[in-house]
Amino acid sequence: MTFDDILDNLKKKIYHPIYFLMGEESYFIDQISDYITRHVLTEAEKGFNQHVLYGKDTDIDTIITHARRFPMMANHQVIIVREAQNIKKIEDLEAYAKHPLNSTILVLNYKYKTIDKRKTFSKLIAKNGVLFESKKIYDNQLPDWIKGYLARRNYTIVPQASMLLAEYLGTNLSKVSNELDKLIISLPENTKITPDHIEKNIGISKDYNIFELQNALGERNVLKSNQIINYFASNQNANPFPRTISSLYQFYMKILTYHFLDDKSQNAAAASLGVHPFFVKSYIAAAKQFPIKKVVEIISTLREFDMKSKGLGNVSSSTGDLQKEMIYKILH
Repeated sequence: MTFDDILDNLKKKIYHPIYFLMGEESYFIDQISDYITRHVLTEAEKGFNQHVLYGKDTDIDTIITHARRFPMMANHQVIIVREAQNIKKIEDLEAYAKHPLNSTILVLNYKYKTIDKRKTFSKLIAKNGVLFESKKIYDNQLPDWIKGYLARRNYTIVPQASMLLAEYLGTNLSKVSNELDKLIISLPENTKITPDHIEKNIGISKDYNIFELQNALGERNVLKSNQIINYFASNQNANPFPRTISSLYQFYMKILTYHFLDDKSQNAAAASLGVHPFFVKSYIAAAKQFPIKKVVEIISTLREFDMKSKGLGNVSSSTGDLQKEMIYKILH
């Protein structure tokens, strides 16, 4: 069962007696757990029927004792077990998982770890409840996740803007959702979000960012490339050098990949490069400016400056000077 399936069922008041929420990405676990905490019981019912336990302070016997109680003046009781990954011998809950009480909704937040899905305990949870693994989202999945998050709230976003957010916010979904919520609060429903909206409401420059740098380099636009890298050098907290190197490394690796594609049509290239079709044109333009030999040389240069940024082989140059020197070598 997916995250969306679970939330849809909860909104329809389709409840399961056990929710075992595990995995590296805490965001999805928190969203499900918080929804159950807020919406299953009324405020009047929560006083007697909603309990929160913590993994470090509880054990399996205590959890089972709570779970086997019947609700008072309500259809359900809710038991939230936070930090369940700290419970010793979590598999001992198997006895309860065989015959869970339907009037109890037991939610176990088992963060940053997983249990073996091949074992009997996991199979019982999946049979009699919900076994959900919350997986980390990959960098290349984030723009689509942002698009979907906004679509569920009746907003759209242009590809440049979703890529910009993904690059600067990273894959911490709690952080990303918080920033998206700021946009939603600031903008009327059905707005198509652009880089202008992001610059105004979140503070990420629409003109001086990694994608504009990539475009400028791809066109071999020396003036614009230097303007952007000078801006980065004077705003290093917002534009850390290691992130710039990493982004450019991925950019030039994609250019190298593009050179060797048999099918260079827009959709085929987008699939091979793992990018939105909208961005394929920038790789086509860059491939014309940078032949294979030069791309290989640039990738080597980026590795060299990655080492220098970490202090290896760099005696006295400042970070700003290293950035400018790197761009010079890329363009010449």
